[in-house]
Amino acid sequence: MKRSTLFIRLSGIILVLALLIYFPGRKWARAHVNEKTATTDHPLLCTSCHLYIQKTGLSAKLVNARYLSPINLTVSGDGKRLYVVAQESNALLIVDAEKNKVINKIDVGNQPHSVILSKDGLKAYVSNQWSDNVSVIDLSAGKVTDTLKTGNGPAGLALSSDGKALYVVNSFSSDVSVINLNSKEEINRITAGNNPTGAKLSPDGKFLFVTSRRAKIAPYGEPLVSELTVINDSSRRISEYKKIESAYMMENIAFTPRGDLGFVTLIRPKNYVPAIQVEQGWMMTHGFGVIEPGKDGKISELLIDEPDSFYSDPFGIAITPDGKKAFISSAGADYISIVDVDSVRTLLAGASPEARKQFSNNLGISSRYILKRIHTGANPKGIALSPDGKLLYVAEMLDDNIGVINTESLQKVSTIDLGGPHRITVARRGRRLFNNSSHTFQNQYCCYTCHPDMHEDGLVYNMSGKDMGRNVTNTMTLRDISETAPFKWSGTNPTVYKQDGMRFSTFLTRTESFSYKDLDALTAYILTGIKNPPNLQYNPEGKLTEAQLHGKEIFERTKDNYGKEIPEANRCITCHTPPYYTNRKLAYVQTLSSTDDSILFDTPHLNDIYASAPYLHDGRAATLEEIWTKYGKGDKHGVVNDMTKIQLNELIDYLKSLRSPQYEYVDLKKNHAKN
Repeated sequence: MKRSTLFIRLSGIILVLALLIYFPGRKWARAHVNEKTATTDHPLLCTSCHLYIQKTGLSAKLVNARYLSPINLTVSGDGKRLYVVAQESNALLIVDAEKNKVINKIDVGNQPHSVILSKDGLKAYVSNQWSDNVSVIDLSAGKVTDTLKTGNGPAGLALSSDGKALYVVNSFSSDVSVINLNSKEEINRITAGNNPTGAKLSPDGKFLFVTSRRAKIAPYGEPLVSELTVINDSSRRISEYKKIESAYMMENIAFTPRGDLGFVTLIRPKNYVPAIQVEQGWMMTHGFGVIEPGKDGKISELLIDEPDSFYSDPFGIAITPDGKKAFISSAGADYISIVDVDSVRTLLAGASPEARKQFSNNLGISSRYILKRIHTGANPKGIALSPDGKLLYVAEMLDDNIGVINTESLQKVSTIDLGGPHRITVARRGRRLFNNSSHTFQNQYCCYTCHPDMHEDGLVYNMSGKDMGRNVTNTMTLRDISETAPFKWSGTNPTVYKQDGMRFSTFLTRTESFSYKDLDALTAYILTGIKNPPNLQYNPEGKLTEAQLHGKEIFERTKDNYGKEIPEANRCITCHTPPYYTNRKLAYVQTLSSTDDSILFDTPHLNDIYASAPYLHDGRAATLEEIWTKYGKGDKHGVVNDMTKIQLNELIDYLKSLRSPQYEYVDLKKNHAKN
């Protein structure tokens, strides 16, 4: 056969195959994309799913980058050095404040949160939230010299008035460790509010104030209350719990120099109001609490928002040495708000309790005390003033920068590049979108507002479905959800694309939906960049206790205590199958309330379930125990009524031990290396 004839035949075969692949293949690809995105025109590329959402392997390394993500910082006593916590890189950065240059990078523990300096300025203490310890750094040597054991999830730090003890706020276990810096041992553990993070000693050195982010768990419809814990520095005991009503997400606190006022950042959620009210400015409002110290001290709440512009997710707060100005970072809006402290005093002076309550909901009142707004880089978090109060340093978390603001001219004067990757990956772009409120009506909130730390806020919302006032919804965690589709309690959204696409704009933001490019980026971040912390409180190394092993047997049992066969559909292990402890199917578990539509519920995953109170779709169960002692009497949510109290306790202990599969793999490698 001539070569020309063979070439023609081969070309024809290739052409026919190409046509067969192109037309049916194109049709199949379009149907596949439509299914994933719940639209008919999304230009989704194969790379969006098969490259950008890969969590492991070479492709994941190629398309992603390790950023610094500065979250908190402090300034040396002479103002020449900045000490910056780089959360994503597990490091403390030392910055020359005169040359605007990073001069050292010191590795610390996992997911560091805060940093403070010793009284003499020779040591730095860094809390490592995912390591349950504090790194002690010798600043002259530039290295970690000791590690202090803490409670679960150490975050905020403060020194006692004499400098001999270190207070460590444990955000996951909701308590405060008191560590003797001479013996390096924990000498006391003090119960704090729900999910505490910030700590500040009063100017007179008598009391430590600890903020909490989550509200006290209460039945739906009862007023929201969060707690500010006040600890006596001398006795190391609780002085009082100050109740902050209708507020939560209290991140940080600062005091005027003379100590007559304390300012604490907060959010005032309107979670009981139907979500449609976002268009009337009634979904989230943001501001600060004004604390007058003393047991009889008044507490007032003021907004930093305006009638048509909101400044979401207030985080950092600092007051100048002269007590004239307060600075508040709005992490979700990329702004610093400057508060005239004397104007706040004037406003509150002589105001009746009724007037103060009105202040807390008045969107127009901020014009009486807000001096100016200063735009920052992406996601401004912790802030710190120079010793003379002339410069404000801002951790621009998702830009890997420190912004520098002149507090006299109220202008941003420079930016310190911390040296993170300059390439913005798809997932990093998605994280910026997740943490920014520009896509919601009047910038009222962002994804992070209801999902702080990419988790959940512990609140129940009226999502205003087809019947107004029905179907209240407990916020679900976003950690470890990449393999647990479908989404929503009802399981009606098969992919993240649908969950955060048209549905998100229709029911939550009341604005235009994300562009396809933005939706691709947000999806990539949610599916690859959000992880569960290690379960160091209940299962640090994958070795279950005796009680947890008994609980595992109960969880996997096929017969009840009387030897009767448990129907397969009503066994715990059937619906909650490892490694994510969900079969991803709908089920009836007899937990519908009188205000619910008649629906089945998607089986939620159980990893790190200990950190997600309250429970059930509407948050009725304050604890895991209540799921069965109060709401499982019909034995439709697993057979439990034959159990003894000890057996129920063991089952709960086992459930609290469940953790992300990624840590199971790490521990298997550790155990293999030991053997």
